[in-house]
Amino acid sequence: MTITKEIVAEHGLAPDEYERILAAMEREPNLTELGVFSVMWS
Repeated sequence: MTITKEIVAEHGLAPDEYERILAAMEREPNLTELGVFSVMWS
Protein backbone atom coordinates (compact mmCIF):
# COMPACT_ATOMS: atom_id res chain seq x y z
CA MET A 1 0.00 0.00 0.00
CA THR A 2 1.26 3.45 -0.87
CA ILE A 3 1.19 6.02 1.91
CA THR A 4 -0.54 9.17 0.66
CA LYS A 5 -0.54 12.73 2.01
CA GLU A 6 -4.08 12.08 3.23
CA ILE A 7 -3.04 9.02 5.23
CA VAL A 8 -0.15 10.94 6.77
CA ALA A 9 -2.55 13.75 7.75
CA GLU A 10 -5.10 11.27 9.17
CA HIS A 11 -2.34 10.00 11.46
CA GLY A 12 -1.75 13.55 12.69
CA LEU A 13 1.70 13.84 11.16
CA ALA A 14 3.02 16.93 9.39
CA PRO A 15 4.65 16.49 5.97
CA ASP A 16 8.08 17.32 7.42
CA GLU A 17 7.62 14.68 10.12
CA TYR A 18 6.83 12.11 7.44
CA GLU A 19 10.00 13.12 5.60
CA ARG A 20 11.96 12.48 8.80
CA ILE A 21 10.39 9.00 9.02
CA LEU A 22 11.40 8.26 5.42
CA ALA A 23 14.95 9.42 6.09
CA ALA A 24 15.24 7.38 9.28
CA MET A 25 13.82 4.18 7.78
CA GLU A 26 15.34 4.61 4.31
CA ARG A 27 12.07 3.25 2.92
CA GLU A 28 8.34 3.88 3.02
CA PRO A 29 6.74 2.70 6.27
CA ASN A 30 3.76 0.39 6.27
CA LEU A 31 0.52 1.42 8.00
CA THR A 32 1.46 -0.26 11.28
CA GLU A 33 4.83 1.47 11.40
CA LEU A 34 3.24 4.80 10.51
CA GLY A 35 0.78 4.30 13.36
CA VAL A 36 3.62 3.63 15.80
CA PHE A 37 5.37 6.86 14.79
CA SER A 38 2.08 8.71 15.07
CA VAL A 39 1.54 7.52 18.65
CA MET A 40 5.16 8.17 19.62
CA TRP A 41 5.09 11.72 18.27
CA SER A 42 1.61 12.72 19.48
